Amino acid sequence: MDMRQQIRAGLQSQGLPAPTLAWIQSSTLSNRNPQQLPPLPALVATAKSRLLAADLTNPALLEAPAPALPANLVGGTGAQAREVRLPHDVPVQVLDIDNLAKSKWEQVEELEAIARGEQTRGREIIRLPTSTSGTLGNGDGEDGEVTDDGASTAANSNSGRPTLGAGNGRPSGGGGAAAAAAAAAPRNSTHRLVLQDCKGQKIHGLELRRIDRIGVGTLHIGEKLMLRKGAVVARGVVLLEPDTCVVLGGKVEAWQKVWVEGRLARLKEAVGGGGGGGGGGAT
Repeated sequence: MDMRQQIRAGLQSQGLPAPTLAWIQSSTLSNRNPQQLPPLPALVATAKSRLLAADLTNPALLEAPAPALPANLVGGTGAQAREVRLPHDVPVQVLDIDNLAKSKWEQVEELEAIARGEQTRGREIIRLPTSTSGTLGNGDGEDGEVTDDGASTAANSNSGRPTLGAGNGRPSGGGGAAAAAAAAAPRNSTHRLVLQDCKGQKIHGLELRRIDRIGVGTLHIGEKLMLRKGAVVARGVVLLEPDTCVVLGGKVEAWQKVWVEGRLARLKEAVGGGGGGGGGGAT
C-alpha cells in the first residue's frame, strides 16, 4: 500500500469520506521530498484539515461513486415522501444555520447589542470594549470585570488595569464577543440548517433532538456533517439526532466570513426592519 492509500485509510478510520488519491497527492504530498516525509499520523492530520476545509462539490475531491443524497429525497419530489431513511452514510456541508428558538428580531437586537460592546449573562449586563486597546475597570471599584461565575472584580490600581485581549483569554473586539455570546446554545434550542451534498443538492436539516455542537457561533459555514445510514428524511427535511448526525468539523473560511458579515442585514430584511436600530420593536 503506497502512502496515498495509507492516508486515505487513516481518514476513513476516523469516519471521514474517502478522498481521491489524486486529491491526496496534490493537497498533502505535492512538493514534498519522498525521502523526507513526516510520520504518517502527521500526514493524515494534514489531509484531514484540508479535507474538512474543502468544498464537497469539487468533483475531484471524493472517490467515485461519491456518497450523495438520493435524488428522490431532495427538491420538490422529496416533499412527497412522508418518511424515508437514508440508505447509506452521506457527508454534507453547512450552508446556513438558524436558531428557531429565537425570533428574527431577538437575534437582530442581540447582534446590535454585541456591536455596541454589550452582551447579557443572566440578569447582568456586561459591557465590553469594542477595541483591543480598551480596559476594564477604573481603579475605584465601580466598573469592575464580571467573571464567568457572576462575581464582579474591580481593577487594582496597584497592579494596573486588566486589558481585554488574547493574553487573558477574554474576547477582543465585537467579533470575539459575538462568538462568546453564541458559544452556549440553550438546551431547548432548535436549529434549522441548510445542507449540501457532494452533488450540490440542498436539503434542510432540523434538530429533532439537541446536538451540542450545533449552534449559531459554534457551527461554522462549510463545516462538515456525516448523516448516518438510517437517518430519517420526512417531507424533504432530514431530522437531525445525535445517533444519526455526526459533526466532523472544519469550515470554508470565505463562506464563513461572508455569512457572518451579512447576517445582521439578512435578519433585518427578514423582519422588514430596514436599517433601523435595535431599540424599537419589530415592524
